[in-house]
Amino acid sequence: MKIFVSKNLSFSKNSRPLIIAEISCNHKGDKRNFLQHIRLAKKSGADLIKIQTYRPQDMTVNKKFKINSGIWKGINLWKLYDQAHTPFEWHKDAFKLAKKIKIPLFSTPFSIEAVNFLEKNFNPPLYKIASFEITDLKLIKKIASLKKPVIISTGMANFKEIDSAIKVIKSFHKNIIIMHCVSGYPTPNSDANIRFITKLQKKYKSLIGLSDHTKDIHSSLASIPFGVVAIEKHFIKSDNLKTFDSQFSLNPKQLENLKNYTKEIFSCLGQEKKIDIKSEKHRNLRRSIFITKKINKNEKITEKKIGTFRPKIGICASKYFKVLGKFAKYDLAPNQPLNWKDLKK
Repeated sequence: MKIFVSKNLSFSKNSRPLIIAEISCNHKGDKRNFLQHIRLAKKSGADLIKIQTYRPQDMTVNKKFKINSGIWKGINLWKLYDQAHTPFEWHKDAFKLAKKIKIPLFSTPFSIEAVNFLEKNFNPPLYKIASFEITDLKLIKKIASLKKPVIISTGMANFKEIDSAIKVIKSFHKNIIIMHCVSGYPTPNSDANIRFITKLQKKYKSLIGLSDHTKDIHSSLASIPFGVVAIEKHFIKSDNLKTFDSQFSLNPKQLENLKNYTKEIFSCLGQEKKIDIKSEKHRNLRRSIFITKKINKNEKITEKKIGTFRPKIGICASKYFKVLGKFAKYDLAPNQPLNWKDLKK
């Protein structure tokens, strides 16, 4: 199964996982900084770039709500979204830049208005549904109705909630990538729960990816043998830049390493079957049967007169027990390989 992003780029189990760089709020309210992140993410190896499309009023209705725990504890919810959002007026330059540097750009919209804005002005190739919105079936229906590929994160969700969201999307199409996700900010590596990917694959028979909020790339790399088709990581241009998301964002060198290691690890995986390996050119170094002591014509072959040694230039060592008890056709000298023509039928 393949889900195409463009003519030359697709999510597939038969190719390495695509790396998605999430810019999120790491622009820190600076448009120039925002565009620099897009350029640098591309340069550092991202295959796709994702942004977030919302306004504070798309996220909450009350300016009094505060976050009760985690790295954002005590922060006013409206203030957080006001400072973290990517202004709608920045999107034009972002999509223009992405087209110029030839990298797909898409978004996570957080409202119907945001979806309409993106669709009308930029026609992104796919959409992402965030973990916190997996229960917002109205928003999911709107996105799915566009019949474009949908990436959906499953942080905090139980199977009933995932089932409901998937059912809505599948009523329009089946181009879905389900992202295993732990909504911890940051997520300790011990909480990454990468093995759960197997459960998602078995239950949904769908392409599975990873949305990773750990501080490094270890859990992302650990997901590759489990067959993920996408790895999403938050990206920041410098560790010196402190933002709401900086504690779980990769710097350019880390993103570059993730891309390179992903290629190398995927190339090691091979297929789920025994195949002829080009580098296995040493079958002649296996063992064959050699004569260890002189054997006279018509003499019975016994363990005292033969042994198994490298290289394989005689009867294969696997035939050792079939050779025992047979008789020599003629005199056989020590240190010579034993061949079937040397034995009586």
